Amino acid sequence: MTTPLTFPTGFLWGSATAAYQVEGAAWEDGRGACIWDTYARTPGMVHEGHNGDVACDHYHRYAEDVALMEKLNLGAYRFSVSMARVMPDGRTVNQAGLDFYRRLTDELLARGVVPWLTLYHWDLPQALQDEGGWPSRDTAYRFAEYAGAVHDALGDRIRFWTTLNEPWCSAFLGYAEGRHAPGVTDPVAALRAAHHLLLGHGLAMHELRARDADLSLGITLNFANITPADPEDAGDRDAARRIDGMSNRYFLDPLFRGAYSPDILEDQRSLWPDDLVVDGDLDLISAPMDVLGVNYYSGSTVRGVLPEEANAAADRARAAGQLTANVGSEHVEYVPQDVPHTGMGWEVRPQGLTELLLRLQQDYTGPAGVQLYVTENGAAYDDVPDDQGFVQDDERLDYVRTHLGAVHDAIEQGAQVQGYFLWSLLDNFEWAYGYDKRFGVVRVDYDTLTRVPKASARWYAAVAGSNRID
Repeated sequence: MTTPLTFPTGFLWGSATAAYQVEGAAWEDGRGACIWDTYARTPGMVHEGHNGDVACDHYHRYAEDVALMEKLNLGAYRFSVSMARVMPDGRTVNQAGLDFYRRLTDELLARGVVPWLTLYHWDLPQALQDEGGWPSRDTAYRFAEYAGAVHDALGDRIRFWTTLNEPWCSAFLGYAEGRHAPGVTDPVAALRAAHHLLLGHGLAMHELRARDADLSLGITLNFANITPADPEDAGDRDAARRIDGMSNRYFLDPLFRGAYSPDILEDQRSLWPDDLVVDGDLDLISAPMDVLGVNYYSGSTVRGVLPEEANAAADRARAAGQLTANVGSEHVEYVPQDVPHTGMGWEVRPQGLTELLLRLQQDYTGPAGVQLYVTENGAAYDDVPDDQGFVQDDERLDYVRTHLGAVHDAIEQGAQVQGYFLWSLLDNFEWAYGYDKRFGVVRVDYDTLTRVPKASARWYAAVAGSNRID
């Protein structure tokens, strides 16, 4: 008989979605095109040409979905606001778009579910992309104006505000690798985009803090736990340093230390634009935060390779589903480990989450007095529903259970983790994978849009309701 793992009193149990992935209603109530609308309609970019026009129809079914959250004992719902719905041209406020988020927020509050708002989850208005997108410095200022507009509508209802979700993906998958919208393959543009995303975060933080000093403000980053194949090998250690630099420290150091790490700047010396960082940028970017959102799915083991092997190694990494970008991954090979894999081909490495949370606490959030929240963690598997649409998703349930155990281990060792958001509440549009990959703990029948909680949802509801893992 094992002892139950009890979480701290007040631990926040939630789940998460993103606007483009679930809302649908793509052309209703004044919403404009976003870069994912364009990207999904570009031949060959998204699985079978899928798009988010309907998605889960959360825009019309939000009341049903919020009732389901209450039934599943969720204490919080992390959702993103569609910038293209609120500011279709990137400048002009669309009141009908804001009204949807008012209705959603009011429904959450009525059901006792804490609304956790993310301002940006990758859906830049196409109008702003046409003017240069995130590689253009002006986009950061448009983002701050957008933050103010959303606060005008929801500032009296929502306490938790995060600016960006996973700017690494926006910058490097979107502008260097081309595997995400807008599908650009220009590493210099990617470096510009990454800095301007951080600048947009800083400007939005300044705007929100000036409006209400009591808001709980922060950002969500995606992290990977990186280990060298042979810790004694200098080449492998340097490969781990490179990938950790571009995956983790590229954003952490400006946010918490007000500077880009010298080794990263040296790695990118041939690409780094001399005019990129303007005086005052890093002061804005490193303004004090209240929360850091941690998105974690997997880790990676890497080794150094000779220059002539680099291209082949990169091709193997992409084929294996590794989230690489062709900035900073030169002369690095990802070494597969003998562990279970998810339906995405990602390695299941819960211990990496413990190590990551402890590292963040020790090196970044602890000294800064910032609280940690796991804002995304979950897994896609090839679900098989029964005649009633129910899925006995034991692999996903085990993934979540072991990763929650890893969170508990980190808390026991001193990490100040205040909550956990399971990704995702619903099966949804999984970006370039379209509707082929399912992360939800609630199955969505894409023909009827019927929602059926899976075994993992029932298990998670019991955990959230009891604040412990039995």
